[in-house]
Amino acid sequence: MRLKPGGDDLYDKRKKEEIIKKSHERSKIYGIEKERIFSKRILMGNEVSGTLEKNKELINVADAFMKILYDFLEASGFIIFLTDREGCILNIVGDEKIIEAARELNMIVGAFMDEGNVGTNAMGIAIKEDSPIQISAKEHFINAYHRWTCSAAPIHNVKGEIIGTLNLTGGSDLVHPHTLGLVVAAVKSIENQLKVENAQKKLKEAYQYMKVIMNSISSGIIALDREGIINSINDEACRMLNLNREEIINNSVEDILYNWKHFFKSLEEGKKIEDEEINLKINGIRKSYNMNIYPIFSEKNQIKGIVILLKDIQNVFNLVNKYTGMNARYTFEDFIGNSAEIKKIKEYAKGIADSPSTVLIEGESGTGKEVLAQAIHNYSNRRNGGFVAINCGAISKNLIESELFGYDDGAFTGARKGGKPGKFELANGGTLFLDEIGEMPLDMQVNLLRVLQEGVVTRIGGSKYIPVDVRIIAATNKDLRKEVARGTFRQDLYYRLSVIPIVIPPLRERREDIFSLVEHFLKIKCEKLNKSIPNIHKRDYQKLLSYNWQGNVRELENFIEKIVNFNGDVDYDFIGSEEISYDNLSLEEIALGEEDYICSLEDLEKRAIIACLSKFNGNITKVSSVLGIGRNTLYSKMKKYNIGG
Repeated sequence: MRLKPGGDDLYDKRKKEEIIKKSHERSKIYGIEKERIFSKRILMGNEVSGTLEKNKELINVADAFMKILYDFLEASGFIIFLTDREGCILNIVGDEKIIEAARELNMIVGAFMDEGNVGTNAMGIAIKEDSPIQISAKEHFINAYHRWTCSAAPIHNVKGEIIGTLNLTGGSDLVHPHTLGLVVAAVKSIENQLKVENAQKKLKEAYQYMKVIMNSISSGIIALDREGIINSINDEACRMLNLNREEIINNSVEDILYNWKHFFKSLEEGKKIEDEEINLKINGIRKSYNMNIYPIFSEKNQIKGIVILLKDIQNVFNLVNKYTGMNARYTFEDFIGNSAEIKKIKEYAKGIADSPSTVLIEGESGTGKEVLAQAIHNYSNRRNGGFVAINCGAISKNLIESELFGYDDGAFTGARKGGKPGKFELANGGTLFLDEIGEMPLDMQVNLLRVLQEGVVTRIGGSKYIPVDVRIIAATNKDLRKEVARGTFRQDLYYRLSVIPIVIPPLRERREDIFSLVEHFLKIKCEKLNKSIPNIHKRDYQKLLSYNWQGNVRELENFIEKIVNFNGDVDYDFIGSEEISYDNLSLEEIALGEEDYICSLEDLEKRAIIACLSKFNGNITKVSSVLGIGRNTLYSKMKKYNIGG
């Protein structure tokens, strides 16, 4: 039952008498003696300080209003008590004379004023009934309190939970209904202030959360008002722009973005500004950024603020490289080989990894030129930059320039809006791998040489010079010296590329690496295909070691994958594909004994055909290749000697 001051219903005598009667009955049950003078429970020492710390927020808020209330009642014979939700006194304000009188009854900080400890009183009933109430004279349960009149009201937090009471106590002759009204008004002020402080606390927490979020984002964030005055900036934007927060806050964004008004006008026209590439010059340093601008609208749908998001364009390129496969995954551990040649190449490549000089890797197709190039990159001080590869032989002559150097917006019909960076820009700070460099058109060789010499690129359709810091690694399966002699490759570009030359020998010239490669590929192919490592017979290993591997490591890798797919059940006599030339095999390798040569030439020819057909299981293509005759000629001779029915 809740009683509130003001109106006959609120102070209905019958209801109040009923509340007091029930409180007296509870006091008897609690074992409170009428003659009791002190509270049954009074905290001391650390218990008091602990309770005060626990209720610090309530004490701090209520203190100001208790003083205001006391200023109004000073010298009127009243004392003000603040308790916690259990009735423990937290603070006392009042006339010294009456405070001393209360102290004689141990009504001190730490004393409990709930019904269970002192019986019926205003503070105890306010907590029990969750209602303001005034208790006077003999309405108190214990005789010691008959001298008082007490007016108390419960204090609630923002959730509506009781967290304490405010009580105004004076002599019983001072009883007046307006006294309770003063207490209720003070409590309402305390509750409102608690709401304000809770809101401020939440705002502060929200600000802290927002600050942490803003500073955890990898983009630079700048917040402005509609006049372009910067009112907030995150740490990343300060770092990117090389500015202190104090230098930029409350200043115009035009100090950074000179054409700000143009962008603001576009926003007012309803245009989107997304992924805009801009160049900013801050403290004498010019850098490129990716920019997005977002308007903040008022309730009247007018722009009242702006948020600018900036990304370092190089970080954007690195992200593009990461998720488009333009990064190096191979290391020197993946460049398999125990031969003296491979060991020498590895040591040499590690030694020049940090050099900015260009590297030219030469070798037959399939020898592992790109693996070595990636290993050099990952071993270098550019490992955190992009590894961008372009196959000069796989791109048409018309496209290779735009692929390397990029193009500006509107450079040609079909050009992507906003333009597109080229491979040089994407590789800035990292490595650009030019595979099959020998296939590059002559006119493009001139442009490439200029970039290598000047360190800047210009996009197609653009006029702006873009500085690039790129390490070039080129690769070719051609002899570029011969190409220079033929006039298909520029001599000056050859010298510029081959500052650090590396030649990877073919697999047939380092057969001791075959065993290591077989073991390596067996392991990774079994993991890829989720199969067990098949057993390879010793004689089959010998065939793998003796085969010439015209396709080098790539051909060996593909054959090992075939072995794994068929669980080792393959014909090792037919390594490779039918397109491979067998010019290196001779008739002496077709298992003819010396006695087989003592016969007529026709008989020898017949025996050679039969031996080859037997060795190659009737494969006409391979037999004709080994014998050095055409398929039709072979069929004709087989018919002549009645071979194969």
